[in-house]
Formats: sequence, C-alpha cells, structure tokens
Amino acid sequence: MPTLFEEKKKDRIVVNRQPDVQRTIMTPLTSFAVSPEGVRFETQEPEESVVLFLRQHLIILFGPALLVVLLAIAPIILFPFLFRFLTLPVDVPIAYVVVGTAFWYVVTFGFALMSFLRWFFNIYVVTDRRIVDIDFLHLLYKEFSEARLERVQDINFRSGGIFSAIFDFGDVYVQTAAEVPNIEFLAVPQPARVVETISDLLEKQKNNHHES
Repeated sequence: MPTLFEEKKKDRIVVNRQPDVQRTIMTPLTSFAVSPEGVRFETQEPEESVVLFLRQHLIILFGPALLVVLLAIAPIILFPFLFRFLTLPVDVPIAYVVVGTAFWYVVTFGFALMSFLRWFFNIYVVTDRRIVDIDFLHLLYKEFSEARLERVQDINFRSGGIFSAIFDFGDVYVQTAAEVPNIEFLAVPQPARVVETISDLLEKQKNNHHES
C-alpha cells in the first residue's frame, strides 16, 4: 500500500489560526481541511506547510455505494427470481450455487474496497510553496504531479448541476507554465474557497518577491 500521507493521532485541523475560531477534528473521512496539523505527505519538504488538504466530496461515493448495495442483494432477490423462470437443461448442483454466490460477494467486496481506496488515497494538497496532485490508480501504482506556486499562471473553478449546487463541490483548474502539466482538482468541496486560498498564496508570494 503506498504511503501518500501520514496523520498523527489526536491531531486537529485549524480552520483559522485565530484563537477564537473553533477547531474541528481530522477524521479518515475528511475531504476539506484548512491548515491541518500533523498531516504530512511523502515528498513534503522541510519547513513546508500544508495549507489545504483535499479529497473529492463524500457524495462521490454515493454511486459506488448504491451499486454495492444492489450487488449485495442480487443473489438474495434477483437470482432466485431468475432461476424460477429460467429453464436449464440440467440441474445446477447446490455446491456450484454456493461457490458462485461466494465468488459474487468476493468480487462485490473487492469493488467496494477499491472504490473506497481510490477515493481515500486520491488527495490534493496545497502548501505554501506548491500545489500537489496525488492520484491512486491501484495498490502498487500512483501518479504524482506538482506545480510550484511561481509557475501558476491562472486558476479557476467550474461547478454545475443541482448536486454540485446543493453539496457545494466542483472542479478546480490550475493552469501552469507550458513545461509544467496543468493540475485539476476534481469534485472537491468548496471550490470557490479553494480558488480564493490559492489566489491569496499567489498574491502573498508576489508581494514577498517584490519586497526581496
């Protein structure tokens, strides 16, 4: 299993570093975190601070979860219904039915596990130095893309549809210099806030560059 990020126990997310702002607990299902304490990714540089930690919105898991439920109840409801009206030339031994049903549930479990792992390990990170996109493809392979803040040329987001409006998620597009691949944050929560946060970092870096 690739190590994409590390989370220390009992660490908390600082929503705002002002002392009077409530802090929220970092959980395994967190999909939007501002300045998370104790969260590190494997290529993080010394003195590099994580400003945003993102996953796709939890609503993205609704489709796979619904499919898993349907697959789970299929042997109980659908298969007996089909066998009742389906005429076979020979009787199917009960042992075959048991083995076939067990195999069906193994495949269903594998699909559910891979869907969750793909969501869990596909993370987007914004630090005070760069923007990182880590894509989990399967257990032994991942893709890592990054863009230094000084390479970012434009940033915008797109949110469309009733579900996007209700649950406040959308796609964030980061356009970079020609030799650096563009980065896309797909279906992340609060895309407007993500764009605003990155824009603030770019402005801050620009001001620091002028002062130096």
